[in-house]
Amino acid sequence: MNELLYQMIVYIRSGGVVMVPILCVSLVMWVLIFNRLFFLHRLYVKNMPRAMAGELVRENLCPDKRYKGANAFLVRAFLSRRSPVSDPGLDERILDETVMNLTASLDRHLALIGVLSAVAPLMGLLGTVVGMMETFDVITVFGTGNVRAMASGISVALVTTQTGLMISIPGLYMSGWLNRRASNLKHRIASTAMYLKPFIRNRRVSC
Repeated sequence: MNELLYQMIVYIRSGGVVMVPILCVSLVMWVLIFNRLFFLHRLYVKNMPRAMAGELVRENLCPDKRYKGANAFLVRAFLSRRSPVSDPGLDERILDETVMNLTASLDRHLALIGVLSAVAPLMGLLGTVVGMMETFDVITVFGTGNVRAMASGISVALVTTQTGLMISIPGLYMSGWLNRRASNLKHRIASTAMYLKPFIRNRRVSC
């Protein structure tokens, strides 16, 4: 374990100062990815049937806490905003607004994840430029005879490029996967909302 940690430290140091922003980009990107993974996964598990959701909306009852899926998510959000008076037209507009807010929450951070995935290889390219500049500075002062000094600049160029690509490739894959997951959930929520509209009736019990 200590040897692996030492090798990682050596690897980071060999990339030079550009490794710091590259690793920061990686850290922020993966924190956002895990945040979206947990959020979207929660909307897929323990999902209630649409028929049950319709009855809960009809009776104005909150779903049981054991239900955590997209349908329960929509019903809870709608009932918390439902009009205090019996107005089906107003309730339908509130339901449409609730759907818009929920679908917007599904897209949160996804654009930023895509941007960070695209920025990582560009940061690696910046490290390549910095490393080659260091190499040319060594050549200018010492000529091509000082191989050890030249190797430092070349190491910066190669390590930063490699690190940028290692961050970008899985980041782009996860960005596409999360976008598809969010798109499926948005369709599910929108179709459930259409199904719930005939069930909008007068409220009997406050949520």
